[in-house]
Amino acid sequence: MRFLLCLLAAAVAASPVTVQQPFGEQVEKGDEAASRRLHGRFLHITDVHLDRFYQPGSSPSKACHRGKGKAGYLGAAGSDCDSPYALVNETFDWIEKNLKDQIDFVVWTGDSARHDNDERIPRTESQIEEFNQVLVDKFVEVFRARNDPTGNLLIPIVPTIGNNDVMPHNIFTKGPNVWTKKFAKMWKKFIPEEQRHTFVEGGWFWSEVIPDKLAVVSLNTMYFFDSNHAVDGCKAKSEPGYQHMEWLRVQLQLMRERGMKAILMGHVPPARSGDKRSWDESCWQKYALWLRQYRDVVVGSLYGHMNIDHFILQDMHDITIADVMDETSGLQDPSHDDDNDLTAQSRTSYLASLRDDWSRMPSPPPPILEDGWAENSPIDAQDKKKKFMKQIGGPWAERYAVSLVSPSVVPNYYPTLRVFEYNITGLEDSLTWALARNRSQPDAVVSKKKNKFKIPEPPSPAAPPGPAYSNQPLTLLGYTQYYANLTRLEADKSKPDNPRKPVPIEFEVEYHTRGDDIYRMKDLTVRSFFKLATRIAKKEPDKADRLDGSIDTTKKKKKKKKKKGKSGKTHYKNKVWHAFLNRAFVGFLDDDDLDEIASID
Repeated sequence: MRFLLCLLAAAVAASPVTVQQPFGEQVEKGDEAASRRLHGRFLHITDVHLDRFYQPGSSPSKACHRGKGKAGYLGAAGSDCDSPYALVNETFDWIEKNLKDQIDFVVWTGDSARHDNDERIPRTESQIEEFNQVLVDKFVEVFRARNDPTGNLLIPIVPTIGNNDVMPHNIFTKGPNVWTKKFAKMWKKFIPEEQRHTFVEGGWFWSEVIPDKLAVVSLNTMYFFDSNHAVDGCKAKSEPGYQHMEWLRVQLQLMRERGMKAILMGHVPPARSGDKRSWDESCWQKYALWLRQYRDVVVGSLYGHMNIDHFILQDMHDITIADVMDETSGLQDPSHDDDNDLTAQSRTSYLASLRDDWSRMPSPPPPILEDGWAENSPIDAQDKKKKFMKQIGGPWAERYAVSLVSPSVVPNYYPTLRVFEYNITGLEDSLTWALARNRSQPDAVVSKKKNKFKIPEPPSPAAPPGPAYSNQPLTLLGYTQYYANLTRLEADKSKPDNPRKPVPIEFEVEYHTRGDDIYRMKDLTVRSFFKLATRIAKKEPDKADRLDGSIDTTKKKKKKKKKKGKSGKTHYKNKVWHAFLNRAFVGFLDDDDLDEIASID
């Protein structure tokens, strides 16, 4: 039976991918909703942090609000300053010109309001609401149907609440509360009507972005966030985190029964490495358990908040059911860092801890090839192959799940946008959201009875692997990371003399996962990320992953008289680890800084 399943999965994975609509193809004039079809792309945008108090030419040490300094027209790259209106306006102009007619939906992972980083200008509730409303208006302006006075949207926008979108910062009480009510009103065009009551109750919802095929689930990670001291995890039935996880479980079960798939998204990612713990452990445990049991439903998970480009592997071997059910956690003294405390040094330490975690993952034995195993592998190699496959959860690495964390629009480094590609084989003529938006979607109600905790059923043994594990319709194929090099733009001699007129923004491709000769990822399945993580983690990289001309000279030189049985060894720098770090900081750091960071073990 297992052999037949492998053949079935291989057939699914081998299905040819329909050629996606190329960039630059404009929508036909006339009835836009009727003429739209799927492009196989969507936009992920996060952490805009709009600040109307930003002043070009001011000092970054004073939040870019006053003084004299190097604050640019479009933002202060590499600082803790927030985003000026000029950056927001130019970014949405660029999206309208370059992406509007090329994408199927938008994932917007929160933090639209500025930080509370200036004692002279303390944040207020009205400011937070104002900044969020500006972003809502921008999305509606860009993605509404042309010549439609009602402002109907052509594609769905799926937002979530960030830790800076509420007041006090990081604190979000049990709903209904003032913020769930405010966002329910602001996001009226984004939240399906039949889910608005549920949203007011807890700040979560889902949108059927491709009717009957794909939903994007907006998680309210404020109830999982370890820095939210108004709540206490996901164990006690009285906690909103518990109710949220129960709601998620019921929705995923409903989607399985309907034959649908889901992309999970939220603001704070489930970071759990080294001394970094973003979520309460009980919430992480349930989340990982749901990912394992509903691996046939979940396509992937997308987050923001941390402002650095990276990915997180959830290891299902870390699931401890006792931590879900009991009052004690398996982890002691978790970190309570929030994004304001994430300095370059702490981010470096966090990334190094990820690499350390990945170095302890099962390593494929030597006979393994890029796309499989050699047919004539010896018997012992075949035995090693079987052992390795068992260790990682089978040929699709189902022991793991992946969460992708996008860098931000706010220029902590450089402003970024991310465009994903996904497989639309067989879905080209599917009913689109714009044509089906008036059709109600079911929302399963979570029972409030005190039922005993029950582990959800896993996929049927006869089911093929889900789209997160095998390339098939709705599988994430790759993403293009765009960034705006503000340093170069501000230095451009064509900069206008008028200090109130911003420099036109240019988003350019930083890298593309599918066409990248370093990452070499044919898709964004879990197995692809597992392979990438193991390559990043290697202290002695394979020949193809060595940084050209870079021999590690930090090792102590061998004495002329060598000890018996020992020989000198050349240590090469790992170019995949260097690239991962360079991209984590959006290309902002110079080579010397990267070398220093890369040498940290």
